[in-house]
Amino acid sequence: METTTKPNGSTNNTPDKIPATAHPLAQDPTDIASNIKYHAQYTPHFSPIKFEPEQAYYAAAESVRDRLIQQWNETYLHYHKVDPKQTYYLSMEFLQGRALTNAIGNLDIQDAYSAALNKLGHELEEITEQEKDMALGNGGLGRLASCFLDSMATLNLPAWGYGLRYRYGLFKQSISKTGQEEMAEDWLEKFSPWEVVRHDVVFPVRFFGRVEVLPTGSRKWVDGEVLQALAYDIPIPGYKTKNTNSLRLWEAKASAHDFNLFQFNDGQYTAAAELHARAQQICAVLYPGDATEEGKLLRLKQQFFLCSASLQDIIARFKERKEGTKGREWSEFPTKVAVQLNDTHPTLAIPELMRLLMDEEGLGWDEAWDVTSRTIAYTNHTVLPEALEKWSQVVMSKLLPRHMEIIEEIDKRFITMIKSTRPDLESKIPDMRILDHNPNKPVVRMANLCVVSGHTVNGVAQLHSDILKAELFADYVSIWPNKFQNKTNGITPRRWLRFCSPELSQIITKWLKTDKWVTNLDLLVGLRQFADNPELQAEWDSAKMANKQRLAQYILKVTGETIDPNTLFDIQVKRIHEYKRQLLNILGAVYRYKKLKEMSPEERKATTPRTIMIGGKAFATYTNAKRIVKLVNDVGAVVNTDPEVNEYLKVVFVPNYNVSVAEVLIPGSELSQHISTAGMEASGTSNMKFALNGCLIIGTLDGANVEIREEVGEENFFLFGATADQVPNLRKDRENGLFKADPRYEEAKEFIRSNAFESYDYNPLLDSLEGNSGYGRGDYFLVGHDFPTYIDIQEKVDEAYKDRKRWIKMSILSTAGSGKFSSDRTISQYAKEIWKIEACPVP
Repeated sequence: METTTKPNGSTNNTPDKIPATAHPLAQDPTDIASNIKYHAQYTPHFSPIKFEPEQAYYAAAESVRDRLIQQWNETYLHYHKVDPKQTYYLSMEFLQGRALTNAIGNLDIQDAYSAALNKLGHELEEITEQEKDMALGNGGLGRLASCFLDSMATLNLPAWGYGLRYRYGLFKQSISKTGQEEMAEDWLEKFSPWEVVRHDVVFPVRFFGRVEVLPTGSRKWVDGEVLQALAYDIPIPGYKTKNTNSLRLWEAKASAHDFNLFQFNDGQYTAAAELHARAQQICAVLYPGDATEEGKLLRLKQQFFLCSASLQDIIARFKERKEGTKGREWSEFPTKVAVQLNDTHPTLAIPELMRLLMDEEGLGWDEAWDVTSRTIAYTNHTVLPEALEKWSQVVMSKLLPRHMEIIEEIDKRFITMIKSTRPDLESKIPDMRILDHNPNKPVVRMANLCVVSGHTVNGVAQLHSDILKAELFADYVSIWPNKFQNKTNGITPRRWLRFCSPELSQIITKWLKTDKWVTNLDLLVGLRQFADNPELQAEWDSAKMANKQRLAQYILKVTGETIDPNTLFDIQVKRIHEYKRQLLNILGAVYRYKKLKEMSPEERKATTPRTIMIGGKAFATYTNAKRIVKLVNDVGAVVNTDPEVNEYLKVVFVPNYNVSVAEVLIPGSELSQHISTAGMEASGTSNMKFALNGCLIIGTLDGANVEIREEVGEENFFLFGATADQVPNLRKDRENGLFKADPRYEEAKEFIRSNAFESYDYNPLLDSLEGNSGYGRGDYFLVGHDFPTYIDIQEKVDEAYKDRKRWIKMSILSTAGSGKFSSDRTISQYAKEIWKIEACPVP
């Protein structure tokens, strides 16, 4: 094959000499290159002349997809033949990240694809950068669901994800002088090469209408508006296994029949396509603003649309097998189907399954209830009252009249059961029942509906599950002590170490003398015996430095800010929320800046230089969160341009945080902040990703931090702040005027108020920290209480970082202690203890 010499002197194969031939299952780089070229030529999406990085990405993705489709079909047929019990994971969010690197990594064909693209004149790194993240989620909830899908496939478990196909995602974040700005995500602006539309998988979903009582006494939901749910499937390959599962996303559509041609020709264009417009709204945006009645209605529509389409699909699959195995009864449904509700968003699956079984399949209440309550399980993700969904009974009755009847009946039967079996709990009924009949605002409490109806309820970290059992759901625990479990969250080691930090992965494999840790993360504990080894420490340090340099280049590219890889990289990335306390972080940075300004040049030289990076999206209508984003940027604008200080401190806001950004930030970080008010973060999962990558954590005893500290060793975790059991009393003390502020805390706030950073009025934000009580006041999240211990522990961080040997040893021990936090472990526990499903490997 001819080669050409590039301007830099390196040689490359001539792309023109590679034939455009289909090789869907190619392993050899030359055949893969032919298959990529075949897709560019024969499944084109662009003009024929071009083969630039973007075109190369789409063609390469379609080439990988060939292989995935083969495995996908084999998996589907195998499950069909064996007919195992399957899990269906319902979630409003899946934060998938890029698919190309993950797919070629899991299929173990990175080197072959890298060589194939070289033959075509491209670099794999440049091609993967062309892919836009699928905008199907926002934070930890969605990323957890995606890690779970990866583990399900890797463990050969028969399982599906079900979600919605959001065209514009949550939003794309940009930063201007005024702070955060939101724009629609554009991941589907061209198309996604990873989805396969299933034109034969379409289900009707009804809204509004009325309930008709038939002569037999049975009830039927009729009239209203009916939309179509169309399935789009995304393949989920396991790591080095043939099993390839599906993430099925629903798109809302109206049919040609619903287009009023008469009105259109009469010039009534909007009216003619009214149903089409309403269909488009359903999957337009993740979490549409719900300050208006229309917004609330749309969110409820989205939730029902997901539940109804998914359950109709699950039932259709059961019936198809039922006909193939004569005599299968509905009572066997829970032996073939496990439905997991990821938080309260898919709660409507409960009344919808009841409706489908009773009204469509003709079951009686008792039989339908038995099937439903043995099928559905619920994961709770929060103890924050505002996040425990409560829907207006008026809105529910209007949008879903039949479901409201079913919920009323579940509520009535629950109350009867309490009165007859637990008279001691009668006084608790108003709090425990599903319907809150508060005359000012009657609501349906979705979490209560889940707890009453599901066979299992789980929390997502030991502390969180303990709080659920002792506080939030304590009365239910006394009725059903065995219903409640803990399933500490986990993360996939494939995406979050093996693929995002190849240098560190190679070092781990070399010292453990095996790469089996990628699917058995407990093996990382073997690094402990080498933690003091100078050779490992030197290799570890250089791998971390390579990741820091990569991160510095990324920061320069997206913010224009130059950061020094020799400084301590200190990162906090997560949704912006007052309970996650980015405000505590930036107040600490302000205090550090003020102290640096007061020092002599000689004193500054003795400090530990630090680069503080903060990233995350603030919800569009969450004013204080948006003020925090602006404050971080305003502080950065002053600090980073101050010639006296910017050698020793920089503050950078990283825009548009998502999975791909995390894959650069996390490997390059050395200190990570997980500083939520104790008892408020259910688990957290980014804490696990940082710890796995040898990053030390500064944090409170909250969520999974508690377990991470136990695993990595207390001496390798920078702990501060109040504990969860102290928080209620500290809030009471504050209300009673007993809080005494640390002078350093007052100093930091006053410095912001002095307009040191911007003439913008930060008083409304800082006022949330003032006063003893009242809405939006009284420092509910205890920033003031925890500030002094936070500053003290930061000084210990500075000291520890100066001792390089000690720091690297701590970093190695952090990775070595992260084995427990694999989502493979979490999913194995769900499979065994909640879903009762078993591996079904494709032969």
